[in-house]
Amino acid sequence: MPRFITDSCIACGTCASECPVDCIKEGDIYVIDPEACIDCGSCQEVCPVEAIIEK
Repeated sequence: MPRFITDSCIACGTCASECPVDCIKEGDIYVIDPEACIDCGSCQEVCPVEAIIEK
């Protein structure tokens, strides 16, 4: 199951720089491409506000 970024995202970019497959894109809040996500959990581990959850 791919991860999902909730509205509590502060758009700090920590998750995007940690993603090994570059599936997280910038915006007002960051967005994970579910087709490209390999469900490794690296982004979730580094999120400072715990905005990334399993969908």
